[in-house]
Amino acid sequence: MNPLILHLETSTKVCSVALSQNGILLSHLDQSSDGYIHGEVLTLMIQDVLQSAKVTLEQIHAISYSSGPGSYTGLRIGLSTAKGLCFALQIPLIAIPTHLALFELAKQNGLSSPTSVLALLDARRTEVYMQIFDSEGNSQEKVHCALLENTSITAFVPAFVVGDANEKAMTYWEQQNLTWINTKLSAQYQVLPALTAFENQTFEDLAYCSPIYLKGANGVLL
Repeated sequence: MNPLILHLETSTKVCSVALSQNGILLSHLDQSSDGYIHGEVLTLMIQDVLQSAKVTLEQIHAISYSSGPGSYTGLRIGLSTAKGLCFALQIPLIAIPTHLALFELAKQNGLSSPTSVLALLDARRTEVYMQIFDSEGNSQEKVHCALLENTSITAFVPAFVVGDANEKAMTYWEQQNLTWINTKLSAQYQVLPALTAFENQTFEDLAYCSPIYLKGANGVLL
């Protein structure tokens, strides 16, 4: 089988949809704004991506979604859309942790051994959702909410820093040997992790799966 997988990214202010077949990107579409537009544009973007690739929903073998952490509202919209389609089409759902997609972004933008990857997502004020990987994608520090002013990264340099909190992190981390990747997160970076999950049949329970929040809608740590 050459699986057709639809990918949804809604964890940040970027709303993104991609379509791949057997690990090869067929089509993708990204939109972003100062606010969160996922609720208004996500389903329309899915239609546009499928039409661009001349594929119908009924041909899709699985759907992957960015499982967080990230925007509370964005994550809920992405998961509810993915669940609804999976229920209707009777196909499996794949969860891709958002920081794993950020690692894939770094990998596709020049990552080399033995460089670490510091994957960051904005968590407001001086907080970031942070996970650290080695150059092979093994987690060196699990995802957590970190205060930038209290976080030392000396043990992990040289490193690539990737995510939407880069600008904020630059004011705290002045170490040498940091490569800043400012490419925006996109559903296209789910393609290879989603294929691996599909081949391993690592699927979510549609009734009980939920995003990785870390913080609630009120910004309080869970």
